[in-house]
Amino acid sequence: MKSKLMIGLLAGTTMAAAAFAHGGAEGVVKERMDGMMAMGQSVKELAPMMRGEITYDAEAVRTGARVFVEHSEGMTELFPEGSAGKPSEAKSEIWSDWEEFSALAEQLKVVSEGLAEAADNGLMASGAGMDAGSMMGTQSPGSMMGASSMMGTSSGSPMMDYASMPADGAFNMVTQTCSACHAKFRYEAK
Repeated sequence: MKSKLMIGLLAGTTMAAAAFAHGGAEGVVKERMDGMMAMGQSVKELAPMMRGEITYDAEAVRTGARVFVEHSEGMTELFPEGSAGKPSEAKSEIWSDWEEFSALAEQLKVVSEGLAEAADNGLMASGAGMDAGSMMGTQSPGSMMGASSMMGTSSGSPMMDYASMPADGAFNMVTQTCSACHAKFRYEAK
């Protein structure tokens, strides 16, 4: 009986904390904020692993990748026009540059699926002769944000081979995609 009470208290505390963190968000705004929080939590869990600070766990990487994929698949549906304003952190640029926003959402899905594919590869071996370009696959870093064949806008760039990419390289692509979107389309919480 005490364990049920503890679980209930923990669940209630968690829901209250989430409601407070979202500042009264409701509906689609709350749904997207919950998704962003879930992805942020996955980044927090995976980042120490990707830095080699904790033991690498391929299954945990796949689990984190699934969180990113799940929330990126329907991302654009969670941003109907007119859903900016407090408590949302969404900038109006989302709707004035919908094409770029949509492309970044699709890119997040693709690189997140790539992270799942790369999970069994482990981390890049230090000093193994791989540079940032090889860690990122076959694309140049400059093409990552929109001019790649991955986004369907260029016929010259080859697709990335996530199956042979180290997981930390794929994870970096996920976090860089998140950062690119946040830099342009999100107000920073104060």
